[in-house]
Amino acid sequence: MAEIELVQYECRGAIAVVTLNRPEKLNSLTPAMLQRLEELITLIDTTPEVRAVVVTAAGPKAFCVGADINEWSALEPLDMWRQWVPRGHRIFDRLAGLRVPVIAAVNGHAFGGGLELAAAADMRVTDPAATFALPEAGIATCPGWSGTQRLVSIIGASKVKLLALTGQRIDAKRAAEIGLVDEVAGPGGAPDAALEIAARIARLAPVSVQLTKQLVNAANGEGTAATLEAMAGALAATTADAQEGMLSFREKRAANFEGK
Repeated sequence: MAEIELVQYECRGAIAVVTLNRPEKLNSLTPAMLQRLEELITLIDTTPEVRAVVVTAAGPKAFCVGADINEWSALEPLDMWRQWVPRGHRIFDRLAGLRVPVIAAVNGHAFGGGLELAAAADMRVTDPAATFALPEAGIATCPGWSGTQRLVSIIGASKVKLLALTGQRIDAKRAAEIGLVDEVAGPGGAPDAALEIAARIARLAPVSVQLTKQLVNAANGEGTAATLEAMAGALAATTADAQEGMLSFREKRAANFEGK
């Protein structure tokens, strides 16, 4: 029997669909799943045909209930510090930093790392039966993959504290009210609703979409330095002076720049 792919990947035209595929374990994340997710992020980032990404999960119960407790509870405390937490941060940051827009289709419960994964998307669409929580304090740990950081920029510090310091679950309606999700779909309709948003994005000018995403992120303090330098470099490369600079370098002569 072929091994089941725990994080599946499919391209539907210009839309990449990433699906967590461990429904019997409520799509809890293992190190192997994180590695696969990072590989797919690299693939997406180097595939210019992709214009939007949908992240969703298999099964009707859960989008993702966070890290697999059996995996991380076996780690030594220093390994948590050295490996597990930084690795999840790196991967979720890379997802958030993709040039193309990312839509999370939250088809079920999103707890802990699952909520943090959804927060790394640019937009979130949810099933009406989904619930959301940061339950880490109930097992004597803390949110580890930016639940206390990225989520603050989405819903504000007090709402994050309410979730993280009480461990309470909120339903899809309340999540929409506080801005945690952008749309509540019909029952079972979150993936289709996310794909519809992705299709609308994919019909627009891709470079304009990607630049606009970077500008909005920069306004929120995300990747501002890299965004400014990348845009400045791209603009400079379009000038006649850039062509003259390269030509003079090849011809081993002084450049004649005209400010054009």
